Amino acid sequence: MDQKPKYHTESMQRANQPSIYQLMVVGIVVSMIGVFLRFAGDSMILSIVSWVILFVGAFICCKAVFKILGS
Repeated sequence: MDQKPKYHTESMQRANQPSIYQLMVVGIVVSMIGVFLRFAGDSMILSIVSWVILFVGAFICCKAVFKILGS
């Protein structure tokens, strides 16, 4: 009867690493900047740059989620 509790599994320990959540916060902030720039001006160049920033932020967030999942 020497079982580990459910919350001591390897996946739970990986999911509780602060670096993953810091990466997620960085991704959210970058995405918010991209969204703000998307609506801040009406220039073609600014629109393209804001879309790129938004997708970079979304990529960072997805990377953090996949780290939590262990993929």
